[in-house]
Amino acid sequence: MQAMYPETGNNDCKIYVGNLPDDVRVRDIEDLFYKYGKIVDIDLHDRPRKGPPFSFVEFDDERDAEDAVRGRDGYDFDGYRIRVEFPRLSSKGGGSQQRRGGGRGPMPMRDRGGMRKGFQCLVSNLPPTGSWQDLKDHFREAGDVTFTDVFRDGTGIVEFARLEHMKRAVRDLDDSKFRSHEVYC
Repeated sequence: MQAMYPETGNNDCKIYVGNLPDDVRVRDIEDLFYKYGKIVDIDLHDRPRKGPPFSFVEFDDERDAEDAVRGRDGYDFDGYRIRVEFPRLSSKGGGSQQRRGGGRGPMPMRDRGGMRKGFQCLVSNLPPTGSWQDLKDHFREAGDVTFTDVFRDGTGIVEFARLEHMKRAVRDLDDSKFRSHEVYC
């Protein structure tokens, strides 16, 4: 089943989503991934010859695709633990290669306890309408943001891949004006 999005064919922005429930719809996939960024295409294979349904989701920005892989891989979707990863690219030798992070630096790792290992800073005084996407967009000017989250008490966490990016954020963005997606009329 093809989604209503035009196809662009950018593999840097495309992710594979596997082990989906049998009754999955394009709208379900969209609901799972819309918060990571603008979706360009959803290609749902809901009747494969063998195995569970799977999908390819293409984002407008490769950083959003990377965030979606980190945020949704292993996620419990309707009782199914879904697999989210970059698609395997076919090589000339006939084997397959896993896509790498595009030279953008190390992906954040998790230790055995499931804790994040990036360089984090706590953000305070966020507006009530601020989302994790807004926070991520605001801090991207300091470097590679690998994770963000916001909390109801007006605080948030921003995680960077590199220590120097976190230090730049603290130096340059401390006390900066944060704009949320809220529109005033």
